[in-house]
Amino acid sequence: MATNKNIQGQEEKITALYCRLSQDDNLEGESNSISNQKEILMTYAKKNGYLHPQFFVDDGISGTTFNRPGFQEMESLIEAGKVSTVIVKDLSRFGREHLLCGHYTEIVYPTLGVNFIAIQENVDTTKGMGTEMMPFHNIFNEWYAAQTSKKIRAVNEMKASKGMRISSTVPYGYKKIEGNKEQWYIDDPAAEIVRKIFNLCISGKGPSQIARQLEAEKVLTPTAYFNSVGKKTSNPMPINIYHWRENSIVHILENRQYTGCTVNGKSTTVSYKVHKKIEKLQEDYQIIPNTQEAIISENTWLRVQELRKNKRRNTATGRRSLFSGLVYCADCGSKLHFCASKSLKKNQEFWRCSSYKDGRGTCTIHFIRDVVLEAIVKEAISELADFVRCYNSAFLYLISEKKGAESINREKSLRAKTESAKQRISDLDKLFSRIYEDNILGKLSDERYSRMANEYEAEQKRLISEVEENEKVLIELQKQTVDMKMLYQGLMEFTEMKQLTPTVVNKLIERIEIYNNEKKHSHNNVKVDIYFTAAGLFDIPTEQQLIDTTERVKQKKAEKSA
Repeated sequence: MATNKNIQGQEEKITALYCRLSQDDNLEGESNSISNQKEILMTYAKKNGYLHPQFFVDDGISGTTFNRPGFQEMESLIEAGKVSTVIVKDLSRFGREHLLCGHYTEIVYPTLGVNFIAIQENVDTTKGMGTEMMPFHNIFNEWYAAQTSKKIRAVNEMKASKGMRISSTVPYGYKKIEGNKEQWYIDDPAAEIVRKIFNLCISGKGPSQIARQLEAEKVLTPTAYFNSVGKKTSNPMPINIYHWRENSIVHILENRQYTGCTVNGKSTTVSYKVHKKIEKLQEDYQIIPNTQEAIISENTWLRVQELRKNKRRNTATGRRSLFSGLVYCADCGSKLHFCASKSLKKNQEFWRCSSYKDGRGTCTIHFIRDVVLEAIVKEAISELADFVRCYNSAFLYLISEKKGAESINREKSLRAKTESAKQRISDLDKLFSRIYEDNILGKLSDERYSRMANEYEAEQKRLISEVEENEKVLIELQKQTVDMKMLYQGLMEFTEMKQLTPTVVNKLIERIEIYNNEKKHSHNNVKVDIYFTAAGLFDIPTEQQLIDTTERVKQKKAEKSA
């Protein structure tokens, strides 16, 4: 038997046995499995006298990229002069990008004195065997990757059109169970942390503050948690298993799937060769409701998105108002700055228009002390809570009057149209199958089949587009109902505690507008408009207005019962 010394003249160097398997290759069964590749490579190395064999493995990675951990580890040893031979089961295991495959096997390896062997194609670069056909094999391997990519995109488009989930990635907080890999189930320990993150955001904390609190409380990061429960992840184990990154918190807060829906079409890639992710616009997302149990409510998620739009920053002293991010100038529309220097006592902290700039800006000061604003807001919330508790029917009637019956009727109409369109899309899928079978059996001519298929396809595309547009409008209309739930929830919390907290304020108030000071009778009067969640700018009715409203409510109920 030949030895590595006799073959290569380099007895101390290793023989690199390279294995690769992508998710698509895995579909072909055991023939390309890592275990099968290892057995074939080791048998070949022993039979042909290649010494010091060492495996380099990339499991679940596409051959269209060479940025693979196992391959890069092997390349670093090759460049260090520690490898004499590279052996692969076949050229497709080495890669499916013909230019780079040729670059390594025809330029890099010969230059470094490394022999390359592909067993299936009978390639041996040192002996000059199979090298003339190698470029053609590589082109066909790349073509296979291109065709596979097209098929996957087509399948994903078909799934999306039927309202099915595309992504196989399960977010932190959910899990799959053996035997049902399509359905997501709540992972209780992780889901509790997701709820905590959303509650902390509603209480007024930003992503960096939430991350620091979770670290202080020694909460495992998602990657560390997955490792602790034996779930495989692509991310390496962090050095500090409690060090939450800010972008991890942001990703959780922005993930709508925690409300129980599926979100398709969030991103795409440049091509099957270039795996760079391209994020799509939110209005292009496909939202499919009620696909798994919700971890947080829809109203909580929507309120968090509103709060995230108005980011809140601490002052230099680290102090922050209950109303940070909510206060605006009634005249110029700019935000009001919260001013709290070390020299100021708490009852002297104040707000001023960001466009004032010490009298050199484009607007007037719009000054109001924070304790005064807190007293005004507290009184307004208390009055609203009392009114809603005592006159709930009148409150709902006034809100519906304000919004108009038009939006309610429009929502009903859109829902009916959307359901009808979805049913027609499903029917068209069945019709496609029927005319295809009729064509195969000769019951339908090719010409007529082609015409009918084109008509069905055009109608289905139009309906899919119509459904997507209707669902976007419905989400906006549903937000009004969601906001009303949030308002009631906040009012109940305030009634129980009788004090303002960041959570209560963020649930109840969308915006506060401050007018400039008006001096009357030696007193400064400041007008404040408070826009409540769902209710907007709401004035408590006078006694006569309340009597009139109550009569209209009774009349409406009588008309419905008649």
